[in-house]
Amino acid sequence: MDLGIAGRCAVVLAGGGGLGSASALALGSEGVRVAVADISQDRAEHSVLRVLEAGGRAKAYHCNIGDEASIESLYARVSDDFGSPDILVNITGGPPTYRASDVPFDAWEQEFKKMVLGVIRLTTLALPAMRHSQWGRVITSTSSGVLAPIPGLVLSNALRLALVGWSKSLAGEVGHDGVTANVIVPGRIATERVQQLDNERSAREGVAVEAVRAGSWATIPVGRYGTPEEFGSVVAFLASSAASYVTGSVLRVDGGLVASI
Repeated sequence: MDLGIAGRCAVVLAGGGGLGSASALALGSEGVRVAVADISQDRAEHSVLRVLEAGGRAKAYHCNIGDEASIESLYARVSDDFGSPDILVNITGGPPTYRASDVPFDAWEQEFKKMVLGVIRLTTLALPAMRHSQWGRVITSTSSGVLAPIPGLVLSNALRLALVGWSKSLAGEVGHDGVTANVIVPGRIATERVQQLDNERSAREGVAVEAVRAGSWATIPVGRYGTPEEFGSVVAFLASSAASYVTGSVLRVDGGLVASI
């Protein structure tokens, strides 16, 4: 199926991670020119290699999304190399684990910059060109914690909710300009982050990590973790011309994990 986005330009934040790399590959396979941004240049380069091996076009960019100057530099460099981005895939890394009563105040400020302000800053920079061309896609990844708070992940639960409210508000403002804004809610996807959380729970509860994983699978109707490629496919769909009437939405990619309607 031709998704109608060949030749477009995309920026994928946290593009060196599991979700970001899969998103870059999915878009690159559709002929999108992909700017892979990550705080780790090596990880970004690895994602670029995957896109190139699939016949796509991509370039790696170092970016600290918690730093305003770094975000502005990223936008300028991508614009010089590929033109103004048409597609933004806003992914941020997982924050440290804390209970709500234990979070140091400076952690709130630090993670807010990385998880919220960086995403909003990049999008604000890209929007004028999107609106002028009457075409754009803003795709923001959050967590199932925005629907059902996850114990021990209060920073993620709280801060990613800010992105949901922002994205919904943005969708109402830019829809008439051909720009869509949607949120993806990934559940338990088999990434390094999920492996880390499983390992931490294993150590905390004194049980084998295999038992932790089996217990987690038992709560998911499809009976397994999702793959990064399944997440990337949803990103590609939301970026497509076929999704031009999908905006202001919160789309779950969780195998049925969250029980609420």
